[in-house]
Amino acid sequence: MTKDVIAAEWLKLRSVRSTYFTLAIPVAFLAMAALLALYAANRWDGLTSEDRDHFALSSLSTLNADVTGVCLAVLGVLVVTGEYRTGMIRTTLTVVPRRGSLLHAKAAVVGSVALLAGLTVTLGTFFTVKLIIGDRPIRGQPSGVVAELPELFSRGSAVAVYALLGLGLAVILRSTAGAIVSVFMLWYVVPIIAANLPAPWNERAGSFMLGGLPDQVIGGDNENSIYGSVLPPPIALLVLIAYAALPLTSAAILLNRRDA
Repeated sequence: MTKDVIAAEWLKLRSVRSTYFTLAIPVAFLAMAALLALYAANRWDGLTSEDRDHFALSSLSTLNADVTGVCLAVLGVLVVTGEYRTGMIRTTLTVVPRRGSLLHAKAAVVGSVALLAGLTVTLGTFFTVKLIIGDRPIRGQPSGVVAELPELFSRGSAVAVYALLGLGLAVILRSTAGAIVSVFMLWYVVPIIAANLPAPWNERAGSFMLGGLPDQVIGGDNENSIYGSVLPPPIALLVLIAYAALPLTSAAILLNRRDA
């Protein structure tokens, strides 16, 4: 039964246009990263040695990982609220009366797609930019590949957490706008508030923010960011998982208690 439910959820995800629109945005940002890398390479070749000391290019793979995370969080929301909006959720629950199995199937499908998308875009952006930049020592660009892989895998995998967070909030709130705003608050607004707290609470609170956890998972220090870095890697990993697990647990409880 579980395999059938997962297959049905996969079919529903593939059959709606919003899935392709949402996934198209990270792909567009990957293409934009390639264009920016081309511009940076051409600009670098025309600079004097003195001007090159002041020229920099930010990490585009980090940017695209964040963009992909937000897009997949929106997709996680739409997977649920689209059914509530059309009333299809009643048909779904009639066919799959075990609501826990339904939520698990949705989470499995959305989480798998998000994980694949996150790793593809993050790694794809990194290697595309690396290929275009070549051996140019542009400031802000990594010199080696092996040293960057842990961060790339961490940030790419965190996209699945964004998607499951959106899915859980959508079940809890049953509102597209409410769930998307909640994701945006957790991703962008709350970290800004935390960063403006008096020391040392700004770093302590910032360490628990969603955007700062992937770097701490691999022992990074979130240098030049608004996030803190007081959590050891195992704790950071547990907190990251909790961002998905807690909303999904609450969603499972409410899904079993509320009417469709």
